[in-house]
Amino acid sequence: MRRSRYAAYVTSLLLAVGLALTGAAAAQASPLTATGGYVALGDSYSSGVGSGSYISSSGNCSRSTKAYPYLWQAAHAPASFGFLACSGAKTTDVLNNQLGTLGSATSLVSLTIGGNDAGFSDVMTTCVLQSDSACLSRIATAKAYVDSSLPGQLDNVYSAISAKAPSAHVVVLGYPRFYQLGTTCLGLSETKRSAINGAADYLDAAIAKRAADHGFTFGDVRATFSGHEICSGDPWLHSVNWLNISESYHPTAAGQSGGYLPVLTSAA
Repeated sequence: MRRSRYAAYVTSLLLAVGLALTGAAAAQASPLTATGGYVALGDSYSSGVGSGSYISSSGNCSRSTKAYPYLWQAAHAPASFGFLACSGAKTTDVLNNQLGTLGSATSLVSLTIGGNDAGFSDVMTTCVLQSDSACLSRIATAKAYVDSSLPGQLDNVYSAISAKAPSAHVVVLGYPRFYQLGTTCLGLSETKRSAINGAADYLDAAIAKRAADHGFTFGDVRATFSGHEICSGDPWLHSVNWLNISESYHPTAAGQSGGYLPVLTSAA
């Protein structure tokens, strides 16, 4: 009798462990629940500026069907898809304009944000048009901003996302390094290119720290873009585009599909 009870207990225990492991494996294989939705927030790197095929209804936000959020939802068919990322967005824009579709059913959120707050556009304009010393000075100003102001602004965004979508897995993606160094390349000096890459690393480090402190996943795209920077033989980033200046220093369609999409897919 005791042996029968013991055997039944062991059998039940093993069954419970098996179900738990099966459930864990299923959760790892498909983190987006069947009823869950995906919401893509952020700036031009998430809206897809530079990749073409813009959705006409998105207007100046320039959301593209070749942007990594659109590609991810096409491959995974979430229950719902909110594509709110917008060209030029800063942290305040995300807070004021992009959180409306978040809710208890949201299972995945992705975003890139912080570059515009740190003055990325002005940094690149200064470095393209002015001297090495002016470029380095403007980058120093941007780094000081990243130290003093950006962490609090990111905290506001991340806290708001958690409050509105408490069950969501949040993936915060970073920015790539822009230049391949040590190569012959028309345009910016090696000094400027190295400093710009260093600024991208500095910004990524700050974003990664805040994301980790909120329990979010940081998606580092620098490795996937390695070998595809400006000045490489196969760049996935636009250099200065005088015919469409807004696309300058943004990922191409290949940068979205080869640089950003694999990182989101792995992190999600």
